[in-house]
Amino acid sequence: MKVSEILKVKGDILYTVTPDTPLQNAVETMAEKDIGSLVVMEFGELVGMLTFREVMKTLYQNKGTVGADTVRKHMDDHPITITPDTEVNEVRRLMLERHARYVPVVSAKTLYGVISFYDVAKAVFEAQSFENKMLKAYIRDWPSEGDE
Repeated sequence: MKVSEILKVKGDILYTVTPDTPLQNAVETMAEKDIGSLVVMEFGELVGMLTFREVMKTLYQNKGTVGADTVRKHMDDHPITITPDTEVNEVRRLMLERHARYVPVVSAKTLYGVISFYDVAKAVFEAQSFENKMLKAYIRDWPSEGDE
């Protein structure tokens, strides 16, 4: 299964901010939209990711407040990226290896979406459930020795 298949099911809603967006505004957007990440775009290109991990670090460093900084100061400015053609097993490996919960999908500098750990787990579960149903149907319809 490829990332492009997950994106088709997931839909194309994508939330972005610029590096100069006040961090407080970004956090409000994340809370209002119930999302765990924002893609940081500048001049039409991906320049970073802001996830709840960076927000939590900021809250800890600022003794419970977000502060007056912009997204630029707190974003991950070197996020791993994948392409629509990346195989899901490769995405799983990358996410586990890099402890990444959100991965932007980019091809030729075009942002296609963000795949979350949840999206990957759901896709794998659904694929395995379908395969399991097919195997059970196959076994149930197995010809007996007298049918030959």
